[in-house]
Amino acid sequence: MGATEPIRHGPPLALDDHARENLRYIRETMERAGSFTAVPGWGGVAVGITALGAAFVAAQQNSGEAWLMVWLIEAAIALAIATFSALMKARRARDSLLSGPARKFALSFVPPVFAGGVLTYVLFHAGVAAAVPGTWLLLYGTGVITAGSFSIRAVPFMGLCFVVLGTVALFCPASWADILLGAGFGGFHIIFGAIIARNYGG
Repeated sequence: MGATEPIRHGPPLALDDHARENLRYIRETMERAGSFTAVPGWGGVAVGITALGAAFVAAQQNSGEAWLMVWLIEAAIALAIATFSALMKARRARDSLLSGPARKFALSFVPPVFAGGVLTYVLFHAGVAAAVPGTWLLLYGTGVITAGSFSIRAVPFMGLCFVVLGTVALFCPASWADILLGAGFGGFHIIFGAIIARNYGG
């Protein structure tokens, strides 16, 4: 009588691995369904490049009004780039900028940015223009963090970087304004835009 062969447990282990893989796929699908994934990576890079240009031009201005106008024009250009590139990314993914996650993203992002606009007017007319760059960075970062809770992981981390830089900017000399704004709106957008483009589809 031959020796009894050992019982093999290969198939159950394979089935277990398959089940784990299915659960991972379901979890990731559910996360994507509840997240705004049309954050534009290459659009962010483009915004960063225009912000670096704005920082250079703004530094050449001789009046506070001209300086502010340069950055307001840059804000309009950045908004146009971000909107267009987000729309294109959403179309490629057959998604909509009117979806639930997109609306939550927008509703979380807009209030801090609106507050930044109001404070810009107040600070300029109160003669405290030196606080404007830090206020912009701080409130933009706050908006990115709150909106990022409905988006991909890189977004709230980028917002945190803006908040830290904005806090530092509030205690820096006024002459550093364009360097700090260029580092934030230029450098951070380029770095995180490239990360998003590489890891989240453009």
